[in-house]
Order: sequence, then C-alpha cells, then structure tokens
Amino acid sequence: MPVAHRMAFWRDPLMRHDLALIVIMGVLAACGLIYEYLLSHYAGRILGAVEATIYAMIGVMIVSMGIGAFYARYIRCPFSGFAWLEVGIGLLGAVCVLIMAAVFAAAYILPAQLQTVYGLDPTIQVAGGVVTGFRRFADTMPFVAGFALGLMVGMEIPLIARVRQALHQEHLEHNAGTIYGADYIGAGIGAAIWVLVCLRLPIIVAAVSTASVNLLMGMVFLWRYQRYIHTRAVLWLVHAVVLALVAVIAVQGSNWMLSLNNMLFKDRVVHTRITPHQYLTVTERRVGAGLPLVQSLYINGHLQFASNDEQIYHALLTYPPLLASARRDRVLIIGGGDGLALRDVLRWQPRAVTLLELDREMIDLFSGRDPTAAPELSAKLLQLNQKALLDSRVEVLIGDAFLQTERLVAEGRRFDTIIVDLPDPSHPDLNKLYSDYFYSKLGEILAGDGAVAIQSTSPYHSKKAFVAIGKTLQSAGFTTEQYHTNVPSFGEWGWSIGVKTGAPASERIARSTGLPVAHPWVSRQQLLAAFVFAPNYYERRDAVKVNTLGSHVVYAYHRDAWRKRDGVFFSSEVFHRDAFNSENFSNNVEAR
Repeated sequence: MPVAHRMAFWRDPLMRHDLALIVIMGVLAACGLIYEYLLSHYAGRILGAVEATIYAMIGVMIVSMGIGAFYARYIRCPFSGFAWLEVGIGLLGAVCVLIMAAVFAAAYILPAQLQTVYGLDPTIQVAGGVVTGFRRFADTMPFVAGFALGLMVGMEIPLIARVRQALHQEHLEHNAGTIYGADYIGAGIGAAIWVLVCLRLPIIVAAVSTASVNLLMGMVFLWRYQRYIHTRAVLWLVHAVVLALVAVIAVQGSNWMLSLNNMLFKDRVVHTRITPHQYLTVTERRVGAGLPLVQSLYINGHLQFASNDEQIYHALLTYPPLLASARRDRVLIIGGGDGLALRDVLRWQPRAVTLLELDREMIDLFSGRDPTAAPELSAKLLQLNQKALLDSRVEVLIGDAFLQTERLVAEGRRFDTIIVDLPDPSHPDLNKLYSDYFYSKLGEILAGDGAVAIQSTSPYHSKKAFVAIGKTLQSAGFTTEQYHTNVPSFGEWGWSIGVKTGAPASERIARSTGLPVAHPWVSRQQLLAAFVFAPNYYERRDAVKVNTLGSHVVYAYHRDAWRKRDGVFFSSEVFHRDAFNSENFSNNVEAR
C-alpha cells in the first residue's frame, strides 16, 4: 500500500473504527470458542460420559447462542449493552469451572455428611430424596453454565454489528458479512489456541486466561467508545472489581480446584498431577495399627490399583500369558506405566521388555523422576514396583499405543508374549485399542507360539463389554479364552487370552508341571480354576457384537453397564429361553 494511502487510512475515523471492531470481534470469537471447548472438556471429565457430554454441551451452547442473537435486538443501546455483556462474560468465564467443581464436590460428599450428622452406620447407603435431587442438579450444572455463557456470547455479533452501523450512521450493505468473517476467523484461531496451548494447561488456568483476554477486549471497547456509554463510570468500577476477582482466582484457583478435587476421594490425597493426557491422583489410607499404608492410583477419578491387593491383579494379568508362551525372551507391555506388570514380567528373566505408555509424566512418577512428587512418596512407589522402570532391559516408548503398534509392525519387531494393561474402555479414544484392527496388529508382532493377554474389565459388572473383548480378539484370528478372579479393590475381574496357533492357553497351562517363577498369589491349579465360569454364563454371547474399528461397541457396552445399570449384574439373564447354549467360551472358536 502506498504511503499516501496508508496515511489516508489512518486519518479516516470510520476505517479506524472498523479495524478496532473487527479485531475486537475476532479476539472475542476466539475466546467464545475456547469457552465452548473448555466447558465441554471439563463437563465430560466430571460427568464421565465424555463423548456424549461434549456433543451435548456443544449443542446446548450453539442453541443458546442462537437465542442470545435473537434477544440482542431488545438491548436498547448497543454500546452500553456490549460493554456490560463483555464484563459479564469475563466474570462467568472465570468462575464457571470453580462453580461446577464446587457443586459436584458438594453433591458427592453430601451422603457422607448426612451419615455423620445422623450417626448412621457406614453400611447404610444414603440415597433418594434430597441426595438424588442434588446429584441431578450437579449433573445439569455444567449445561446450565454452558447455556448462560452461550446466551451472552450469542449477543456479541448482533450488538457489534449495530455498533458499527451506528458509527457509520447509515445502512451498511456488507455489515453482517464483515462481522461474521471476523467471527469465523477468530473462532478458527481460538480452536488452534485450545489444541496447542489450553489443553496443556490446568483447566482453571485456561479459564482465567481466557476470561482475562475477554475483559481486556471489553475494557478496550469501553475506553474507545465511552463517550457513547452513559454508565461508563459504573462500568469502569465493575471492570476493576471483576479484574480483582480474576486476579485472586489466578493466584488461588489452582489450589481451590485441587481442594475440591481432593474432596472426591475418601482417602488422603498425597499427590495430584494434571498431565496433557489425564488426571493422576495418588491417595494414601491407614487401615489399622501396625499395618502398612495403602497407596492407590486413580486416573481421571477411576481406580487403577490399590497397593494392598494389586499383586493379585498383576499376577493374573502376567502369569497366564507368560506360562502359555513357548519363550519369554522378548515381552511387550502396552500400558502399565506404573511398572507393576513390568515388575512381575522381570521376575521371569526376559532378555528385553518393551513398554508402550502414552503419558511420560506417568513414567516419571513411577520411576522416581517426578519433581513435583514428595521424596517419601517416590520411595514408596519405587518400592512397590521394585524399580522396574529403571531396569536396563526395559525399553520405554512414549506415545499413542495404536500408532506405536503400527510402528512396531512396520519395523518388523516380534515378541514372545504381549500383555495389554490398558484402562477400561470408558472413553471413546480407548475404544480403538479394544478393536479387531488393533488386535490383528498385535497378531502380526506376536510370535507364532506366543500368547497375548488383555485386561478385559469385570465379567459381571460390565458383562457385555467383557464378552465383546473376547469375541473381538477371537475375530482377529486368535484362539481365545477368558478367565477371572476376585480382586478385593475391584470385585470380580476378568482377562482375555489368545494364541495364534496350537493348543489353547488353558491346555498349555495344564500341561505345565508348575510355575517356573513362584508367586504367593498364583498356582497352576488356581490359574486353571480361573478359566471356569458358571455353566450358563456365555449363553447369550451371540447377541454381543464384535468391536470393529470405529464402531464404539465396547465403549457403548461399558458406558451402558455403568450409566443404565450402575454396574449391577442380573444372574437371571442367563436363563433366557432364547439363549444360545454353550458349554465354554473356548468351544465357540470358529473352525479355521
């Protein structure tokens, strides 16, 4: 642009107004999209049904933005209305996450408080009436906050379009297109900021940062157009008060969120870490005089292990596939970043173990390298996994297990035994790691005489998901069986085991004369007994679908088991008159 044209541009007050309004609208659009993602993300985390919650929240906010755009016409002065609107959005954006966390925590601890107040026995469950009503209110609170925020965000475009037209004092033919263009571009930038920056920040930091930018744009607008605003003195005072509140939240918000999060755990929280991938919480409980403390790990609020009985779980996860494999020189563990399955595998003296883990900070915590963990906690965790992650035979690969497995296939790697120790399929992203495609890739890197074992959730609390995992492994070409045992912290728990050729895993275990590596919680007889289910357990397995890639079958089964049934198992189901008769799951393997 020639110098003369640039000078003319800056001398034209209407062009300067347009530039200011377009920049303000673009920045606010970025903030609006970040609010939308932030509320969806946090609501999904606290309510559990991540995918459904995210879609529902986005839908609620889009509808509320439409309603806000419609009702913006009733705001008489667009200048005053826009200024008040921005301070309101900044305030709600800063406090909404705290409000949701507080209400959810209060709903969670209310039954325990009522038990204490009325001196009820701990075995008496406090439910119904006020407790149920308050829990439902807490569940809807994220959507109420999303609707309120969306309502205000939806008013921004109509109001700023009216501001621009009022400044020009004429009808602007392309006014809507100009403002919407700034909005769409700003929203795209906001999406990039959310993915690249906000996802790596604590949720309260992301909320306060976005609110601060929102308030800054509101103050720029107020300063630029205060001569059109009659209540400017009051607005400056309100902005100062809200900014002071946001500053307090910026300083104390993380501690408040941590305290509210800790209220959700019965035991004492000794360590919390929010990583880019998950929420790690370690708790500690004293169970009696002279007894060791019990450490428990929670990921996103779900129990992963308790130190008092984790040996039972990990023994049943690792010993059957190791015993069923012809060799144990090269072992692959998928998941298991706590090093506990690795600890048991190393007892078999393999030459090399490869561990695939998504979260580097999980590895740091359980290898004593987490600078935020107390030294005494690091020492306890290292004692628990016997410093397995520091063993020279261990290769740790950080990254998505789905992609890392593809890489192992491309490199032509082979393993004698594969152990899959992933969290339950409670999130859509985990579903692909329970799919037929993923299991077929495991088959490509498993030795012909090796075995694979998969953590398969509870055979009773989430029966369809359990059976579906077994059927999916079978559909990928494995001779498949399933087994189970009681883990006190979890209840009855199950695993799936598969071999590519030859006799099924249970036959191989039966042929063994004993365990090459002794374990206080495992014997050959006990392992064989774990393969026995009730006579009618698999009668309706034909109605259970295979989890093909992209189908979300296992995720849906697991979600429905806990959302619709609350994990309750109905033994009467096995007597359904149309049931398919089967003596044992292993007898249902199709002829190949």
